[in-house]
Amino acid sequence: MRVAVVGAGSIGLAVAWRAAQAGAEVVVHDPEPGSGASRVAAGMIAPVTESHYGEAALTPFMAASADAWPAFARELEAASGLPVGFRDIPTVVVGVEDGDRAEVERQTELYRLTAREVETLTGRAVRRTEPLLSHRVRAGVLAAEDRAVDPRAVHDALLAAADRAGVRLEPTAVDDLDAVDADRVVIAAGCGSARFGLPVRPVRGVVLRLRAAPEQPVPRTTVRGYVKGGSVYIVTREHGEVVIGATSDERGFDSTTGTAGAVHDLLRRAIELVPETAEYHLAEVSVGFRPGTPDNLPLIGRLDPRTLAATGHYRNGIALVPATATAVAALLAGGDPGPVAAFAPQRFTEQEET
Repeated sequence: MRVAVVGAGSIGLAVAWRAAQAGAEVVVHDPEPGSGASRVAAGMIAPVTESHYGEAALTPFMAASADAWPAFARELEAASGLPVGFRDIPTVVVGVEDGDRAEVERQTELYRLTAREVETLTGRAVRRTEPLLSHRVRAGVLAAEDRAVDPRAVHDALLAAADRAGVRLEPTAVDDLDAVDADRVVIAAGCGSARFGLPVRPVRGVVLRLRAAPEQPVPRTTVRGYVKGGSVYIVTREHGEVVIGATSDERGFDSTTGTAGAVHDLLRRAIELVPETAEYHLAEVSVGFRPGTPDNLPLIGRLDPRTLAATGHYRNGIALVPATATAVAALLAGGDPGPVAAFAPQRFTEQEET
């Protein structure tokens, strides 16, 4: 079977790799591999702390993908010969002011619905878990089963693993799916999927990458928190990189307007939670576009007998790489894709008809 994948982000490459492993002849079409959300993402694998109200259908799929990540990371590193920066690192969620702490309590009710390990901590206990937290943090929540990975390293490894598996990369854009010479076509083009009629919109996010000197301490957990009503996260890497994010607004593909304010807000919130952040070097400001759908759930499934969608992963693209690749590989082989019925691309058309 000849498979064409449109999009060489992490989702598209993982799908291509799995399809090639199953014996397909695979070509990936993308003029700029990894130039989308895969490059900007922070890499949190957070089935607990990425839970959001109204997105309950995503919970079992997120859980399955999070549980698959350790084995997936080992397999990917073995297949590519490259590290992916996978870390078994818990998350603490904290608030500073009374309103922020109330929001943490509200989110904790949602976190408990995931049926995963969630522990409420006193201020002393949460600062013992994360010593770099500000003394103003009075309480928090620990999500011990959250993890993290380096998305840029994952993308590099997927490129190498796909190449070793025989996947061919075609550095051209696709605008007409009928012109693609393949038995099956998978749309995995992130925000670019909209050009094929899929309901995907760009949700802009600003992410900062800081660099700690070798002698500087960095958080040993992923820190998520609320400061005066605004949210922020801090994710560390083993080599001293500290990722701070992320804003969220809808301005089309505008990558310039308002970014100075976004940087200010993110740094202010991060420093309020972890004062040591102020001592790091600001190395990079990135602006990316998350592929959102009307209900913020991904599009995974058949569009027609020849065409499949694997896009619209919004905030959770990296976290959902293993589960999405497995599901799409099963669909390509005519097998059971697992719990993806809620993500059928036709769901919006069916709603309009009723």
